[in-house]
Formats: sequence, C-alpha cells, structure tokens
Amino acid sequence: MWKGPTIANLQNKYALLQRILKGLGKVVVAYSGGVDSTFLLKVAVDTLGKQNVLACIAKGPSLPASQYRQAVKLAKKIGAKLETVEPNEMADPHFTVNKADRCFHCKAHLMKLLTGIAKEKGFNKVVCGHNLDDNKDYRPGLLAIKKFKIDCPLADAGFTKDDIRKLSRKLHLPIADIPASPCLASRLSYGLAITEKRLRQIEQAEEFLKKLGLVEFRVRHHDTVARIEVHPQDFKKITEEPNRSKIVAELKGLGFKYITIDLQGFRSGALNEAL
Repeated sequence: MWKGPTIANLQNKYALLQRILKGLGKVVVAYSGGVDSTFLLKVAVDTLGKQNVLACIAKGPSLPASQYRQAVKLAKKIGAKLETVEPNEMADPHFTVNKADRCFHCKAHLMKLLTGIAKEKGFNKVVCGHNLDDNKDYRPGLLAIKKFKIDCPLADAGFTKDDIRKLSRKLHLPIADIPASPCLASRLSYGLAITEKRLRQIEQAEEFLKKLGLVEFRVRHHDTVARIEVHPQDFKKITEEPNRSKIVAELKGLGFKYITIDLQGFRSGALNEAL
C-alpha cells in the first residue's frame, strides 16, 4: 500500500517526517499509547506545536485498562491535548462475529469518528502510526485507513518499526522498547464471537502473567481453551512450579477449562496462520 522512500539515514527520515507533518498543518493523531502512535504524537507536537495537534484514543473493552492509563500519562508527558472517544464497535455485529475482516470494521468505526472530529474542530487531517513493517502481515484495518483517506506519515517517510524504536530512544520516550500489544480482540480465534466477558478473560489472564515476570507473550482464546504463547526461553516460567499451578488455578478461575502452552512459541499474528 504505502511503500515509502528508501532512505538509509534516520536523520533524513526524521527530517522528511517533519516536512510531511508541516505540509499537513493541523492534525488529529489516532493514538493508542503504543510505540508507533506515541512516536508520531511526539514528533507532531514538537514539529507543529501542541495547539495544532489533537490526540484521540479509543477507549473500549478491546483496550486493556492498564494500557489506557499508561497512554494518558504519556500524552500528558508529551504535552499533547488528549481526547478519549468511544467508537462502540461492540454494537456492530460485523465486528463481534469475528470473521477475518474484523479489524476492518473496528478501524472503520474509529476512523469515521476521527474524521468527523477533525472536521468539526478545524483540523486538516487525521494521521495514524502505520509504518512499512505493517505491510508484512494480514491487516484488513489498513483498508479502513485507505477508505477514510487517513494519512500515514511514518510509512510515507520510510520508517520501519526498528527505525521508530531507535528514534524513540533518542527522544527518551519510555515506550521505545515495549513489545507490540494489539487490541484484545486479536487474541480470539476467528469465528469465536467477541464478547466483553471473553475480552475481560484475556485481559485478566495477561495481567496475571505480567505479574509473574513475563514481558512478550499472548493468551489466545479458543473458547474453553487458553493457549499461552511465550518465547521458548520463557517456557520454564510457565511450566515449573509454583508458577504452573498458579497459572492453572488463575485461568481456570477466569472460566477456561483447559490451559495449554504453544510449543511453537510466541509469534505476532499467530491466529492468521489458520487463514
């Protein structure tokens, strides 16, 4: 979709990103508190001034409460004005039925809402944190970005995920090295209806595993089965006592009947392997 220029020098990419943002003037940033959107928000505020930038974050059952709180703190630290919106994608059966195009319907609700806010408040464009690496996986949400003509300054300036992390460190952003964390709905196997109860099961299970010291992992929801993905070097944290018994008790207490560990290990977009 967005190929972006081939630029080896990060400083040149950063300068190009600033030129792109200046050309847009006043922007609404689709903000999640993740690495990409936080970096974009920081550069937008530094380049355009906080009066010309509005960060909008979607608050709903698909976003972990801890991630929302962290995002609010980050926006405040950056000095950006933040508005919380509620796209209410859970009211859309096209989303909750959880087919392979789920992400399109979720993103479409959000982008329609943000373009309306931009028009109402006098902002020129809505921008998002899409980067070149996002083209490597099945991402139907990108179709919604294209449909609503959302600008992607990071991709247009040739930024990869690694580029964004490197410059985030230079800008002293605390999210520079955090693992990617897609919405909770991405943990449910396709065809399993998305409900607030199931989203809460995933959120609570993952919060528990964080307390055991795990950093990059997923709890995949297969109805009665919780499939835990961790890096192979972290298998012992899951399988050895007392953690094994604690995990079984906690996740069964959340309503899962069977608790499994995926021997293939953690990988992003694992549920797309079935497509």
